[in-house]
Amino acid sequence: VGLSPNLDRQTMAEFSQKRGKRRGDEGLGSMVDFLLANARLVLGVGGAAVLGIATLAVKRFIDRATSPQDEDDTKADSWKELSLLKATPHLQPRPPPAALSQPVLPLAPSSSAPEGPAETDPEVTPQLSSPALLCLTLQERLLAFERDRVTIPAAQVALAKQLAGDIALELQAYFRSKFPELPFGAFVPGGPLYDGLQAGAADHVRLLVPLVLEPGLWSLVPGVDTVARDPRCWAVRRTQLEFCPRGSSPWDRFLVGGYLSSRILLELLRKALAASVNWPAIGSLLGCLIRPSMASEELLLEVQHERLELTVAVLVAVPGVDADDRLLLAWPLEGLAGNLWLQDLYPVEAARLRALDDHDAGTRRRLLLLLCAVCRGCSALGQLGRGHLTQVVLRLGEDNVDWTEAALGERFLQALELLIGSLEQASLPCHFNPSVNLFSSLREEEIDDIGYALYSGLQEPEGLL
Repeated sequence: VGLSPNLDRQTMAEFSQKRGKRRGDEGLGSMVDFLLANARLVLGVGGAAVLGIATLAVKRFIDRATSPQDEDDTKADSWKELSLLKATPHLQPRPPPAALSQPVLPLAPSSSAPEGPAETDPEVTPQLSSPALLCLTLQERLLAFERDRVTIPAAQVALAKQLAGDIALELQAYFRSKFPELPFGAFVPGGPLYDGLQAGAADHVRLLVPLVLEPGLWSLVPGVDTVARDPRCWAVRRTQLEFCPRGSSPWDRFLVGGYLSSRILLELLRKALAASVNWPAIGSLLGCLIRPSMASEELLLEVQHERLELTVAVLVAVPGVDADDRLLLAWPLEGLAGNLWLQDLYPVEAARLRALDDHDAGTRRRLLLLLCAVCRGCSALGQLGRGHLTQVVLRLGEDNVDWTEAALGERFLQALELLIGSLEQASLPCHFNPSVNLFSSLREEEIDDIGYALYSGLQEPEGLL
């Protein structure tokens, strides 16, 4: 993505100011600043940009080798420096020597149109559009991107829902025959596809497999109060053992240390889905090919139909044990949290977005769909999942600003800025559980790559579409 001269100067000034604040007394820094300040007069805008990038790269390597850096200062601007080193500026053609003595004529206003055809001078830089026109162009491109890359054909959505519903019925019949002693609730397909929050393709469905736990025999313990100290999770503890001893509940066979183990349940159902279910027969009945995914630790079913490909995530769930009606999922967690249950905030987040949009006829959900489609189509942004983007839209969505369609482009840029700011801090708190940082699993290299891609996209947002 090319940097415009104004933005290039601004970014370099910001970079030089930060670096000079830490090493203002160094002779090398003074020499580089002097060189960059005078290079534009000799080499022009494009030449100065190239020289500046090369000089900053050399300076950065020398600084790293010769002096320690403060970790807090460098963490915030490391990927900004990376964007300077990676980006290739649009070189402005230099005028011939004879034109140096010619006066520079002001450009005509963008709104005025020539009455007749005019000669195009290849040496003249194209005129920049006004900010209003740029915003309008982005708005038009967002709407076109939404139409072409976000909206899913209704026939595809209907087919995916039909396949998911049929698979749910077949799987529920199998579980009842295979595990008659275990009380499961109704298998319910759902997720973003059912809530109008799926972008691009009808390729993913959530299938909840709820456990029916006896009232009064189970209670929830926050994950931070367990040895795992994990705020994302909860432990499901068996209670009333003095009145209902162990073995009174069919779920007691999955207890580990007095707690219902999600890991043991996942292992049991994974083996059943992989080895016991007659998927060829079910697929033949439904007119598709179904096979369990062996590469993932999650319970995933890969469905291939002649008209679409679908992934069904089988989610073993513990619903409504406490008064807050939390939804807990058996998730492949690591370490001490392996037997805990992950709290699923998707239903709460989807309901909040819907309520906010219904209140002011807003476009928060449309913004989320746009962001999901952008990240889906950009490999550098692939680490940003729906959960990350939902937090960004929820945080913006609570503000009392214009959420009409006319402001969609402005909200899109605002979302990019919020993501960049969160990456600078390596922190994205969960909207409904601020103690959870959704960026905690990202490595520093991944944050650099995502930050550079978003920073470039903020400079030239049309490049993301």
